Amino acid sequence: MNQNWTQSLLLIIDLGLVLALTYIVLLVIAERRTLWMVRGFIVLIVAAALSNRLGFQLLSFVLSNLVIGSAVAMAVILQSEARRFLENLGRGNLLQLLRPNTQSSQSPDSVLDEIVDAVKELSQNRTGALLIIETGPIPIDERDFSVPGVKLNAEISRELIQTIFQTSTLLHDGALLLRGDKVVAAGVILPISEETASRRLGTRHRAAMGITERVENCACVVVSEETGSISLAEKGMLNRPLTGSKLKELLESRLISSMDRETVTPSVRDLVRRIFRQSWAVGSQLLRLLTPRKKI
Repeated sequence: MNQNWTQSLLLIIDLGLVLALTYIVLLVIAERRTLWMVRGFIVLIVAAALSNRLGFQLLSFVLSNLVIGSAVAMAVILQSEARRFLENLGRGNLLQLLRPNTQSSQSPDSVLDEIVDAVKELSQNRTGALLIIETGPIPIDERDFSVPGVKLNAEISRELIQTIFQTSTLLHDGALLLRGDKVVAAGVILPISEETASRRLGTRHRAAMGITERVENCACVVVSEETGSISLAEKGMLNRPLTGSKLKELLESRLISSMDRETVTPSVRDLVRRIFRQSWAVGSQLLRLLTPRKKI
């Protein structure tokens, strides 16, 4: 009986530690895309543990190696989050780990205004520009680009967009990749559309059509260097010429819905509460099963 109680206590402690670690990970990483990766990683861990417990040696070996490989891949992809986690852990700032990341982010409306204002200024000055705006929850694979460009990870602002496309800068020839409220990269080189109808257009317009033909979850804004006209490319089709107000109207639903899907920090605590509730119920059931019943 004492042995059963010891096993039950160890099981509860083990489950509590796993939940605490999960809570920390959810607070450090508060983006939906990343949470999907974390969910997949947890599924792999659970599958590896179950296969090992059930005695499936070959499956357990394969899944264990997948867990190790996935951990290395996530460490590379989530460098900034991993660095923050390890720095706080090394300094002994354990309470800091339990605080959510409170970096201020722009509202969708303000981001949209910054983009449209920048495009209107570029149009008036007849400065050529090409902006890729992600409109879906899945990020664009860099392999869809001819050249992935230079990483920036800066907040979107009218001044930054205008500065990058000045002809005196090194990155003005490529495209600007926008994700949520961030300028992810500049100087991105896109594949050119091979459609016959696009061959009479300029390079920027053909590039906008080319990437939207290949990738569905994006839209491209083009400013013509010759005429200053504004165009919007989606799914290989070019909508032009556009006024600033019409561009804002077309981008509004796409950009705002994309940013709403992007940030999920307020719901992290609700998710953790659900995890704790369900885990507590499972633990209670296990305790009832492991506790020996008195014989009558």
